[in-house]
Amino acid sequence: MELEHFKYDNKIVKYFAIATVVFGLVGMLVGLIIATQLFLPQLNLGFPYTTFGRIRPLHTNAVIFAFVGNAMFAGVYYSMQRLLKARMFSDMLSWIHFWGWQLIIVAAAITLPLGLTTSKEYAELEWPIDIAITLIWVVFGINMIGTILKRRERHMYVAIWFYIATFVTVAVLHVVNSFEIPVTAFKSYSWYAGVQDALVQWWYGHNAVAFFLTTPFLGLMYYYLPKAANRPVYSYKLSIIHFWSLIFIYIWAGPHHLLYTSLPNWAQSLGTVFSIMLIAPSWGGMLNGLLTLRGAWDRVREDPVLKFMVVAVTAYGMATLEGPLLSIKNVNAIAHFTDWIIAHVHVGGLGWNGFMTFGMLYWLIPKMWGTKLYSTKMANVHFWIGTLGIIVYALPLYTAGVVQSLMWKNFNAEGFLEYPNFLETVTQIVPMYMMRALGGLLYLSGAIIMVVNLVKTAKQGSFMAEEAAEAPALEKKKVVGGHWHSALERKPVIFTVLTLVAILIGGVIEMVPTFLIKSNIPTIESVKPYTPLELHGRDIYIREGCNNCHTQMVRPFRSETVRYKGEYSKAGEFVYDHPFLWGSKRTGPDLHRVGGAYNNVWHYNHMLDPTSTSPGSIMPPYPWLYENQIDPGLTAGKIKALRTVGVPYEEGYEDVANQDLKAQATEIVTDLKSFDVEIPETAEIVALIAYLQRLGTDIKAEPTANK
Repeated sequence: MELEHFKYDNKIVKYFAIATVVFGLVGMLVGLIIATQLFLPQLNLGFPYTTFGRIRPLHTNAVIFAFVGNAMFAGVYYSMQRLLKARMFSDMLSWIHFWGWQLIIVAAAITLPLGLTTSKEYAELEWPIDIAITLIWVVFGINMIGTILKRRERHMYVAIWFYIATFVTVAVLHVVNSFEIPVTAFKSYSWYAGVQDALVQWWYGHNAVAFFLTTPFLGLMYYYLPKAANRPVYSYKLSIIHFWSLIFIYIWAGPHHLLYTSLPNWAQSLGTVFSIMLIAPSWGGMLNGLLTLRGAWDRVREDPVLKFMVVAVTAYGMATLEGPLLSIKNVNAIAHFTDWIIAHVHVGGLGWNGFMTFGMLYWLIPKMWGTKLYSTKMANVHFWIGTLGIIVYALPLYTAGVVQSLMWKNFNAEGFLEYPNFLETVTQIVPMYMMRALGGLLYLSGAIIMVVNLVKTAKQGSFMAEEAAEAPALEKKKVVGGHWHSALERKPVIFTVLTLVAILIGGVIEMVPTFLIKSNIPTIESVKPYTPLELHGRDIYIREGCNNCHTQMVRPFRSETVRYKGEYSKAGEFVYDHPFLWGSKRTGPDLHRVGGAYNNVWHYNHMLDPTSTSPGSIMPPYPWLYENQIDPGLTAGKIKALRTVGVPYEEGYEDVANQDLKAQATEIVTDLKSFDVEIPETAEIVALIAYLQRLGTDIKAEPTANK
């Protein structure tokens, strides 16, 4: 049989690997800064651009899309060429993908500290960047599918299945969740409101974890772990069951992020059921990875690559057991909104994604530079420092989570809350925040050791930009017999379509009823759209990232209705919330019933100096809110955009809206003046006070007495 000669493109892999390392260090450093701000809020140095609320999404985006994303692309571009015995479909598309992705990351790094955000977790980037992400993702998909179609290997190996699922599902998730109506060049409102927005967001958010942080890395595991161990994958049949059951079940699990919220109970129950079912395919994948090492465990002692990969796969197993357990309502009632969730996420992020990336880089760089790893000892030191970092990071946060929850729910013998002041539950766990920062510092130190090791490895070798290869052309003859799944693997287009169908079923069944069946979100007549001033205030709240620390969801627990002095949150209260702001973590108290709980001057002083109203607070001051002015010229555009997505502002209201804005601002400023506080009506703090005083008041109105 005649062999075709071709060359693998290593240069694109090299560039993605360099970007992985650079952005990994940046993302981890930002993470360390925000972790430190939780006990040293002055670390923002008084700048608006460096507060926790603004740079927390910078950290998550940098780690997920810049560090893990570039690692995924490096691993995919290297492994795919070899598994398919073909150079990538188009070098030009490879480079458009690389530079486009890096520009998106730079755009995120500029816009997020500026407060240009949609506020939706893991999807904070504004609409022009969303469009860019879509285009670059399509470029990646064309390049990948094109390479699969021109392959010289008939059998489509398991790693390729996971790459296909990643491309298809992330495309669907991103497009559906990013429907938004632009107001200005960098401001938009979510197309969805309230409950529907929350459901779409956590369908996206959970499955961003599933299909950006999990499926591509399972594909990398199926390639790099057998390569590093020099062993075949333990079970082909198990990999088939693992793949199809995982992608079908995962997509249903998003509602477990919304247990005990205003989401309809049937959707919460579906999320719980499918989350618990997820244990089986997740552990199937973990066991397939670990059992691949049968007969090679003696090498794990010596080989840092295998060390990293074993701990990575184990961390994947632990995180995917814990996730379903957290989806049980009784467990969720304890853990949700606490630091337990932060610990859980980081066991997956630091352990699974981080360690798999480190192991892959330690294997990949010597291969592409044709040399041995510079120092096995340094790599082992990195492994132990990194492992210790994960433990020192996670254990204090698990403890903090349990402490928080018990303190929130604790009633004394007289039936009153034992800790009515929320701040008591924060100051109690500050030492645990310090430990968490130490863990992050250890992990970052290990990554720096790795960078030194990899640079020295590259210096002692010679990079092979074009790696010669040969393989017979793919024969077009019909293959008879073999495993039924082999027939499917020979038809990549059908395989991709079936993958799309598998991931669409759950999303459609969960989301469509909330849009079509009105009883899911009962109407509350007293709930009205936000006033123009409240709208400006809400946008300031979003800009400052307040929802990174404060929730707006009083759950139906006695401890919460007593603490927040009002009824639990109802679905109908959020029908004009574009986007929803329920939050996912309480570093500060819930704010859904804060309207009217404090007078205007309290809010004024609280934002100027939080410790003046709340001694011991770890919230930074916001002096720029007193200097910056809102732009009434934007009011009309906001009103029109929100009317487009269904908020019932009357036609033409935008022409007179600023009269209402001025009247409400004058009322607040006059009240502040009675406390000897002078502030212009257009100061941002005035708008923010208006918004905070509105929260939760729509259902507090007393019914009119019959006469």
